[in-house]
Parts: sequence; structure tokens; C-alpha cells
Amino acid sequence: MERTTCCVLGGGPAGMVLGLLLARAGVEVTVLEKHGDFLRDFRGDTVHPSTLSLLDELGLAERFGRLPQRRVTSVQLPLGPDGSLVTVSDLGSLPGPYNYVAMVPQWDLLDLLADEARKEPAFSLRMNTEATSFVIEHGRVTGVRYRTADGRTGELRATLTVACDGRWSLARSLPELGLREFACPMDAWWFRLPRRENDPQGLVGGAGEGLIVALIDRGEYWQCAALIPKGTDAERRAAGLDRFRGRFASAVPWLADRVDTLETWDEVRMLDVRLDRLRRWHRPGLLCIGDAAHAMSPVFGIGINLAVQDAVAAARYLVEPLRRGGVGLGDVRAVQLRRWLTAAGAQTLQRIAHARLFEPVLAGRPPLGGPRRVQRMSELLTGAPWLTRVPAYFIGYGALREHPPERSLR
Repeated sequence: MERTTCCVLGGGPAGMVLGLLLARAGVEVTVLEKHGDFLRDFRGDTVHPSTLSLLDELGLAERFGRLPQRRVTSVQLPLGPDGSLVTVSDLGSLPGPYNYVAMVPQWDLLDLLADEARKEPAFSLRMNTEATSFVIEHGRVTGVRYRTADGRTGELRATLTVACDGRWSLARSLPELGLREFACPMDAWWFRLPRRENDPQGLVGGAGEGLIVALIDRGEYWQCAALIPKGTDAERRAAGLDRFRGRFASAVPWLADRVDTLETWDEVRMLDVRLDRLRRWHRPGLLCIGDAAHAMSPVFGIGINLAVQDAVAAARYLVEPLRRGGVGLGDVRAVQLRRWLTAAGAQTLQRIAHARLFEPVLAGRPPLGGPRRVQRMSELLTGAPWLTRVPAYFIGYGALREHPPERSLR
């Protein structure tokens, strides 16, 4: 049996940020990551202004700036009367210096955070180590049982366990946390297509026959998301790749000459889109944050942003109790009270977008109440471009900005 002060489950952005902040404040922290490395494709590669500002506060902005990246400053949708692109969100209009979303391979960001955290004697990262169950004593979570890739098992006891292990979190097996699920009309296919210099920039959308497309500018290529009706992955694959290429080309005609570079279904990854949240993010000895507490739809691309902000808030509320060696129910409850409204509000906006935009288009119906309303929206955004700052701020910073504890700053 081993001991640590804080056991963090999951080495994603939320887990690594929390581990770094706690270790810098002198709290002994152990992060368990079930994989042997961070190299997984089509993970969320967006680093939002709020996270860029956090890296700056932590003295990591210069190192982050040296990572290969592409800056996205706008979101464009084909809302014009002729299908032309209209800017609906302009991050470039926000105050600098972080008025953009940086597209960085997530493994590069996680490696940076891990390297920085390893400088702290209080930090430990265990790769190839998966938590398999909680240790519960007298109604309190007192740690986890784990299994390593080579089959070893053990127990790690902790004053506090924080679940940052995503939508399939171990914590979701605890019925008292009360998982609440919301209807979601789509799943997502992820793949890449070549990009040319004269292509549009930023994040670009499109729609066609039962298909919604989101294109993320990665410089040399487009990271493509094709949203399909929920549960139709097998059916659509069976219809053949040529059928999909044709649908995709009708949704984004200016990419039609490159769609044949998608040669096999092996290049297309399927994401089972979920939208849900726990009624309670905590119980004695346990706290859930990020997707473990509230799985987000890819709509607005804000899931990672929210998870990182959860981690920052958790560190600020928990540093002192952890340093004293005792975390009460009120301490973990305070984190949920701080972050619940932001998460629930963002999910409400996603549910509205699902109902008003995504579900109708995927079912072959006009979105947003019909063509006239779409035209009015296009004219409004074109005539009053300052309106694009509102969604830009929401995407960039969310409803509530968080700052790290003083003890974590350098």
C-alpha cells in the first residue's frame, strides 16, 4: 500500500494542469495515466485564450510559443444568400495578446505540462497505470486500486482523489453521483484533407445532405469533422466511401477536388458524442472535474477550455486544505458550486444549438426557423460586425475566468 496527498486520475489537460498547480504549491500529488504516452490523434487540440493566459501566468508562455501551432481567429459559416461564408465569431476583435485559439497537438501541450511538473519534488506521473476501483472506508473514498500495463496491481491511498478521466470516468460507476444524460442528435467522424494557401482561414462550417461539416485550419491540412445522425455510423459506412465523398463534396464544394485523397474508412475515426453531467461532482474524499463531471458536445469546441478552468478552480479551493492534510465535504462541494453554473449554462447553449441547428439539418429540414431567419442573421452579422465579439468571448474565455492560486505562480 502506497500513499499520496492527492491522487489525480487521468493525464489529460485537466489532470496535468491540476497536478502542476498542486505540486507547485507544495502538495504531494500523483497522476495516474492508463496509456504509455500522450500520442493519440484527433483529441481536442484547441488551446483557448483562457488557457493561453494561464500558461502566461505560470511562466510557460515562451515555451508554449515554440510549439508548432496554427492560430485560429474566426469562425465562418455558409450563411450568405449564395452560400458564401459569413463570419459569426471574430476572436481577433478581442483585446490582445491572446485573441486567438492556438491549434496545437494535444500531446505537445501535455508533454510541456508534464516536463514542467516533473521539476517539482512533490509531483509524480505514473504512465501505463489504470485505476480499476476506489478504496472506500467508512463511507469515504481513501484512494484507488490500480493495474499497470505489465499486470501488476496495487493500492494508492490518498487524502483526496480527483477524477479527471473523462466521460468514461471510473467515478461514473458510483450511483450516488447521479448521472443525468441529455439527448444528442449526432456523432462525429474525424479525418484529414489537404489544405491550400488560397483556402479560407480559421474554423469553417458547411452543410449538405444529412451532413454537417466543421473544418479546422491546421496549416498544411484541414482537420475535418463530419457530423452524422446519432447511431448511423455502421449504416453510413456500409453505404460506401464514394457515397460519403459525394455528400461531403456537396456540403463543402470548394473541397470537392480533394475528397478523393480520403482513400479508406480506416482514415475516419468515429466519436460517440455525449452530453451529460453528474448531479453531484463529489462525495467524501472524491471530486470530479472536466468531462468526468460534465461531458460536453463538440459544439463551440469548449470542452477542454471548461475542463482546464475546472482544474484551476479546484487547485485554488483545495491547496490550503490539502496542505493542512484534511479535505472536508465543504471543500469539494465549493468547487462544484463555483463551476456548476458555467458548465450547466454551456450545456444549455449546446442543447439549443442541437435542437435549432444540428437536428434539423441532419434530418433534412431548414435550420434556425427557416431560410428567412438565416438571411436576417447573415445581414445582421454583416451589417454589425461588433456582434461577433459576443460568441468570440464565450468561445475564448467562457462565462467565468479562473486564476491559479498564488502559491502556484513563478
